[in-house]
Amino acid sequence: MAVITLASETTSFIARDQKLLIGGQWKDAGSDALIDVINPADGHRISGIGNASDADIDEAVSTAREAFESGAWPEMKPGERSRIIHKIADLMEAHAEELAQLETLDNGKPINFARGDVFASIGAFRYYAGWADKIQGTTHTINLPGDHHVYTLKEPVGVVALIVPWNYPLVMAAMKLGPALAAGCTAILKPAEDTSLSALRLGELALEAGLPEGVLNIVTGYGHTVGNSLINHPGIDKIAFTGSTTTGKIIAHAAAENLTKVTLELGGKSPNIIMPDADLEKAIPASAMGIFFNSGQTCTAPSRIYVHEDIKDEVVNGIAAVGKSMNLTNGLDEESTMGPLVSAKQFERVSAYIEQGQKEGAHIASGGVRHGESGYFLEPTVIDQTRNDMKIVQEEIFGPVVVAQSFKTEEEALALANDTQYGLAGAVWTQNISTAHRMVGKIKAGIMCINAVMGADWDVPLGGYKQSGIGRENGKDGLENYLNTKTVFTAL
Repeated sequence: MAVITLASETTSFIARDQKLLIGGQWKDAGSDALIDVINPADGHRISGIGNASDADIDEAVSTAREAFESGAWPEMKPGERSRIIHKIADLMEAHAEELAQLETLDNGKPINFARGDVFASIGAFRYYAGWADKIQGTTHTINLPGDHHVYTLKEPVGVVALIVPWNYPLVMAAMKLGPALAAGCTAILKPAEDTSLSALRLGELALEAGLPEGVLNIVTGYGHTVGNSLINHPGIDKIAFTGSTTTGKIIAHAAAENLTKVTLELGGKSPNIIMPDADLEKAIPASAMGIFFNSGQTCTAPSRIYVHEDIKDEVVNGIAAVGKSMNLTNGLDEESTMGPLVSAKQFERVSAYIEQGQKEGAHIASGGVRHGESGYFLEPTVIDQTRNDMKIVQEEIFGPVVVAQSFKTEEEALALANDTQYGLAGAVWTQNISTAHRMVGKIKAGIMCINAVMGADWDVPLGGYKQSGIGRENGKDGLENYLNTKTVFTAL
């Protein structure tokens, strides 16, 4: 093992119980009870976070509203906003190792993956810093009688609630906060109760970068209390959420009550179709890493494999072999290639799905059991002999579990792929470019890969069809979520 030594900044940060960020000040939560922060690699407490009260949410929203209506941020020159956002990125880069260590301690992911997440997050802030001075309206020539000057303005939507999940805590915070700040909005960021540390450290860095008081507020606590209070608050102009479809539906109902704008990036059960002419030397390891990366806790993970009957055994056995070769250990070990699931609750949830699959007649080709004696490690799992009517095929498991079944024809593969409530992502492996483009055009999903299983970039829209969400994040589409369009008519 090559376990890293924690930086002094990291140990100092986790040694203190964390507070809420409201109006540029760090405050104790109104609720006396702290929430324990648990290291999923060993199940031990590493810190504590505040559990915000309804009064805390009221104060955070009121503070964000004041900062938006009468503060400097929305009226600030876009170049100055861009400079501050770049400064946040600079400070993140200076503290990159500390942020990565917090992410690994909190989430469990391998330290090298956490470092990648940090630099991806820095990229998000830099990308949207570049957009801050490029927000423009349009001019229009119209058909009304007489002469008119008609144009549109792009204005910040207002106070936004940003609710992020526990699988990529810092990346998801940056994905939402970057465009919100570039647009001139003020924000209340609510990280997941399991993984709040990196967001809280980000808050400290944002203040150090010169972000005005009240522009970014951070409230921590449970989703069913703190999150619920936030999404139902009449002072929120927009909600951006990434997480489960079940929670997304709750948020959609709450948003409907106040007609709050909403963006939802939700669950997935992505099909990965491997055609008989696929390059298996590339398809097998990529498919394995696609589902086992981040312990399978990725919304776009290729969790359903449909493989042509002529090559099914080779593919299933190959993916199982990759899983068996992975180094499951504490994420602080430089040699770790797969960490634990994020919590005891998630470990129990994923394990229950595996047990349910066996009851329904599926065959565990590899894995499916706890790894080690401590922490929430689950061996990479390949489940064969599945059917589309099985619970493990239809529902998002969100763990290192892939289900496999065979097909005979292209038409059958497409039918199986589309037989789902989800439509987030998918992949097709074939050396026939015509087949590839024909198939991706018929799969109902927001993100499709050809001869790859994971694709993302800050400039490329991210979002799904069907019950995988509403709206798009990233790129210009992501920025537009935080802007209103105002049309101005002038008679000349």
